Amino acid sequence: MNKLLQTGIIFSALQFLTGLGNLAFQAVLGRHLNQSGAYGNANSAISAIMPLLGLLPTVATLAITHYIAHFDARGDSARMQGLLIGCRKLLFRLTIFGSVLAMIVIVPLSHFFHYSRNLMLITLASTLLGLWASLPTALCQGLAWFKRLALIGFLAMLLRVSFGWFVTLKWPSPETAVLASTFAVLSYLVLLFWKKDLTLRGEAISPLDRDFVQFLIVSAACVIGNYCLSQGDLLVMQRYFSDVDRDAYAAAERLALALPTTVGPLLIVFFTNRSVEHTGDALRNQLKLIGLYTVGLVCGAICLYLLRVFCLKIVGRYTPEAAAMLGPLVLTMIFVGLLLALGMWALASRWIKITLLYGGLAIGYWLTLLYFGTSPAALLQVMPIAAGTAFGILFIAWLVAMRASQGKPGA
Repeated sequence: MNKLLQTGIIFSALQFLTGLGNLAFQAVLGRHLNQSGAYGNANSAISAIMPLLGLLPTVATLAITHYIAHFDARGDSARMQGLLIGCRKLLFRLTIFGSVLAMIVIVPLSHFFHYSRNLMLITLASTLLGLWASLPTALCQGLAWFKRLALIGFLAMLLRVSFGWFVTLKWPSPETAVLASTFAVLSYLVLLFWKKDLTLRGEAISPLDRDFVQFLIVSAACVIGNYCLSQGDLLVMQRYFSDVDRDAYAAAERLALALPTTVGPLLIVFFTNRSVEHTGDALRNQLKLIGLYTVGLVCGAICLYLLRVFCLKIVGRYTPEAAAMLGPLVLTMIFVGLLLALGMWALASRWIKITLLYGGLAIGYWLTLLYFGTSPAALLQVMPIAAGTAFGILFIAWLVAMRASQGKPGA
C-alpha cells in the first residue's frame, strides 16, 4: 500500500474514534438539554454561527496550508522558515481583523436568525478564542503532521465530552454547550511537546505576492462554498423552524453530516498531497484516495439510513419526525460530500474557474434553501434536488478540466 493511502487510512481511523466521541457529546446534549429548542439552538450556534464568524481565518488557513506544503516539498529550509514567519504574521493580522468583523456582525446576525442575546455573546467570545487555533492547524496540515493533528482532535473530543457532561448537567443551556466546545481548544496546548519544531528562525518573507493574493481569493470561494454546503441549512432552520422542529431537525442533521465529516480526513491528506504534485503516480494515488473517500461516504450513508432509529436513540433524540428526516438528509449529504471533494480537488489543482464555480454553486444552493425552506417538509424536499443539481454541474466541469489538463504540466 502506498504511503498516501496508508496515511489517509490511519488518519481517518483516528478521526473515526474522535467522531464516536463527538457522537457521545451529542448524546450528552440530547439528554441534558431538555428545554424545548435548547438542543437545536446549541447545535446551531456551535456548528453554524461559530464557523460563520471564523470564515476569514479559515480562508487564510487553507491558503497557507497550500503554500506550506508547496514550499516544504522543495526542501528549501531557509525559505520555508521565512515563509512560515511571514504567514504567521499574516494570519495574526487576519485573525485580529476577523475578530473585529465578528463583533460588528454579531448583532444583525442575532436578529435575523432569532438568537438570544446571551447565546450570541457567549458564541462570540468562544469564536474569538477559537480563531487563534488557525495557525497551528495550518502548520500541521501543511507540514503533513497528520498524527499530531489527529491527536489534537482526539484530545479535543475528550475535553469537550467530559467538560460538556459536567457543565450541562449542572447548568443545562445552549450557552454552556457552546462553552464546552470552546474548552476543547485547550487541546492545541499539546503542541508544546513539539515546541522545537514550532520555533521559527530567520527573516520573515511576506507571502503577499500576486500569486498568493489570487490564491487567497480563490480559497475564499472554496471555504464559503464548504460552509454553505455543510452548515448553511442550520441557519435556515434557525430562521424559520419552531423550537420543536429545530430539535428534531438538528438531531437528524448532526447524524447526516457525520457522513462527510467521518471520511473528511481523507480530503485533508489529499489536499496536502495534491498541493505538491499533480501528475504520474501521484495522480493515480490521489484518484484512489478520492475513490476510497467516495466508497466510505456511500457505505456510511447506507448504514446510517438502515440504523437511523438506533442512532437517534443513541443521541437521546429519537422521534418519528427526526427519523423521517434522515432519509432526504442522507441523500443530500452524499451529494454534499462529493461536492466537497471536487471543490478541494479544484483548489489544490489551482483551477481558478472551477473553484469559483464551486463557490457560486454552493452559495446558490444555500440561497435556494433560504428561499424555499420555510418549513421542515419544504427544506427536506428541496435539499437533495439542489445538492444533486449542483453536483451534476460541477462534475461535468471537473471532467472537462481533467481532460484539458492531461499531458500538461501541473495537471
